[in-house]
Amino acid sequence: MAALRNGFLSSLRNRHRAVIGMIHLPALPGAPAHKLQIPRIIESALSEVEVYHQHNVDAVIIENMHDRPYLNKSPEPAVTAVMAVVCHEIKRMYPSLPFGVQILSGCNREALAVAMATGGSFIRAEGFVYSHIGDEGWLDSCAGELLRYRRSIGAEEVGILTDIKKKHSSHAVTADVTISETAKTAEFFCSDGIIITGSSTGDAVNPEDLKEASESIKLPIVLGSGVTCENVDLYAEANAYIIGSHFKKNGVWYNPVDPIKVKNFMSKMMH
Repeated sequence: MAALRNGFLSSLRNRHRAVIGMIHLPALPGAPAHKLQIPRIIESALSEVEVYHQHNVDAVIIENMHDRPYLNKSPEPAVTAVMAVVCHEIKRMYPSLPFGVQILSGCNREALAVAMATGGSFIRAEGFVYSHIGDEGWLDSCAGELLRYRRSIGAEEVGILTDIKKKHSSHAVTADVTISETAKTAEFFCSDGIIITGSSTGDAVNPEDLKEASESIKLPIVLGSGVTCENVDLYAEANAYIIGSHFKKNGVWYNPVDPIKVKNFMSKMMH
């Protein structure tokens, strides 16, 4: 069983329905859609963190989703650098708010380095156990290398939450491996928590997948897509929800965060 890494991850083991708000940064330098200068990118991120902070969201996660099409495990150095600057500013302005980092696609080492350098609580790691085909190409499992890298840079306090059977991917190669077995393998390979998703961004998780995984492991289970005010009660046993699309204007991932939607969801969590 993975060691407890920090206060936020420790709390996940003993609670349900923590809310992690997603921040999709504007396209970063080098990406085809890049337009904004770095100060504007920071400003955009901080404005969305403020919305989440005002409505008592438990944590946030910063992701470069606008950098499509993604590079497979080989981000531009500028992406890692800007992610670090943004995360530093978030930590400076909101020192008590836990945050996580994900750098697409499969750039788990870089995300870990950013989190370590800026005080992040966790990363979201793709391809931790079992290889699969994503829209960026083949993604090999990385648990052994990633955990050794974490040790080598002194980032033991940074948790690694790991996607299993992740969205936007084909799992035909491992079709004979159930979600239960995948979860058990992630636990055996020292994951700090697993993330379950629907088939793509904004798609709801099959409640049976949550049930099967929760009966198989003792790790925290986080839902990584498709949670809304309308369906959240189906997932009461989850330890946390990463919410992006539902918190955006018109429920579309690339739109800005909608304060009213965040307020309504968090109000429901209080009852």
